[in-house]
Amino acid sequence: MFKDLYNYRELLKTNVKKNIRGKYKASALGVLWSFINPLLQVVVYAIVFPHLMGIQTNNYIVYLVTGIIPWTYFQNVLIGCVSCVKGNAGIIKKVYFPRIVLPISTLLSEFVNFLISCIIILVFCLIWRVGISWHIILVPLIAVIEGLFVLGFGLIGGALDAYLQDLEYIINFLSNLLFYGTPIVYDIANYSSESKLVEAVRLNPLTTIMNSYRDVFLYHQMPDMKALGIVALISIGICMIGYAIFKKLEKGFAEQF
Repeated sequence: MFKDLYNYRELLKTNVKKNIRGKYKASALGVLWSFINPLLQVVVYAIVFPHLMGIQTNNYIVYLVTGIIPWTYFQNVLIGCVSCVKGNAGIIKKVYFPRIVLPISTLLSEFVNFLISCIIILVFCLIWRVGISWHIILVPLIAVIEGLFVLGFGLIGGALDAYLQDLEYIINFLSNLLFYGTPIVYDIANYSSESKLVEAVRLNPLTTIMNSYRDVFLYHQMPDMKALGIVALISIGICMIGYAIFKKLEKGFAEQF
């Protein structure tokens, strides 16, 4: 895989630039939507959950932002990887290139978008007087682990999507389900640990990732490196499985379109 990516690095670079520039090319506000979308979500959840559902968490606005923006990164990579093969059916039928370039370029472009979006988190930390500490230097590391985690599933989904026409709808449903199975808009510490549902949320690797972001942005402390390391190993394992499935199925991509 690394050899293919190196040999086709110019194509990879071009795809990443195209994804970053073309995402909001036809819209009036352009790249500003990268900031507006998560902000609108924060406004909605900040109204609904504290006032209508009675959720009480210190610095809830910042808590929300440090969950929603990383989640947006996860969701964009997942959906982008799942749709990248079918979305490039025309070029796949005409030109040979390592198909792995498509999901990897999606991941890299969303990684850049995420780092830019982290400016929003920093602004909220300053406005709500949470402050900023040196721990934010760990953000790229956490983002890489999150990226590897979602890439594995994205590779599997992208490969299968070429064969199963309804997979994108299933992925969207599972993504929405996972959103509420991850402590993004609520704090899992507020719920009884005896519940099997709460225990399942605690075991969710994304819970560790979200907690790590909040540790460095909100609580100014080192994340649980042991738990993060375990998630990193899980992410690498999922990536290896995803790549094996993607590589196995890519031979028939052109025949499916």
